[in-house]
Amino acid sequence: MHKDFVALAPFTPQELRDLLDLARQVKLTPRAVQGACDGLTLAMIFQKPSLRTRVSFETAMYELGGQAIYLGPTDIQTHRGESLADTAGVLSRYAAAIMARVFAHQDILDLAAHATVPVINGLSDLLHPCQVLADLMTLRERFESLRGRKLAYVGDGNNMANSLLEGCALMGMSVAIAHPHGYAPDPDIATKAHELAASTGGAVLVTEDPAEAVEDADAVYTDAWASMGQEAEHAERAARFAGYTVDERLMGRARPHAVFLHCLPAHRGEEVAAEVIDGPQSIVFDQAENRLHAQKALLAMLFE
Repeated sequence: MHKDFVALAPFTPQELRDLLDLARQVKLTPRAVQGACDGLTLAMIFQKPSLRTRVSFETAMYELGGQAIYLGPTDIQTHRGESLADTAGVLSRYAAAIMARVFAHQDILDLAAHATVPVINGLSDLLHPCQVLADLMTLRERFESLRGRKLAYVGDGNNMANSLLEGCALMGMSVAIAHPHGYAPDPDIATKAHELAASTGGAVLVTEDPAEAVEDADAVYTDAWASMGQEAEHAERAARFAGYTVDERLMGRARPHAVFLHCLPAHRGEEVAAEVIDGPQSIVFDQAENRLHAQKALLAMLFE
């Protein structure tokens, strides 16, 4: 039993499969976890806004019998110098769990270290485990078994790439990350993913060649080239990411049944062509929906 959900890596393959099984059960039979959060409150810290993270967690708590409180950047006192340790200590006396969407991953670690209640990583600059939990659920719906399947990620080696490395390696998948020079995923996470994949029957490839990554993939994934807080780098990134757009030509290197994924928001004409994200291979709205079901399962697990 894990106190927090900061990353996927601490989970065993069986624990992750069990959580995905529960998420599927929740989606098919919502009553399976009805009342799991009766009378409980989730404190949600948002250093940066999000449509999917906020609405999915608020809806999840409501449907499980609890409530969620949104805490924006000026709703807590960290902007006036209060420490995250004190913030975690106070919120632990009010709420049953804390979900935080932050810029620096260290903030998540500090919250988890000082909170006496579960802390959920709703996104940090290093990892986005809630999104990948929903992604794996979505791929499982499409392919049933994930072991031996290949996922190719094309673009910035950001928090999405890092969490995909962890999640796919845990599930015995082959994961290939294609990134421009200088935008590789975290080297420590990539190394650990290699080691993990070796024990689960998976494989890891990190390359600067999108065609190599996408070859024979069952799923092709991309993300915005400039994440929130990187807007000033947009022009430079657009130039450096030329050739990394997921278009029909690149999708053609994947398997005929391949699906396209994107965590959204998307920028058509940049990281993905409109004909791909709006085409028949796209399952981006299944992903978005499954944030709700996967997080309901996560909350039910943490509150057991």
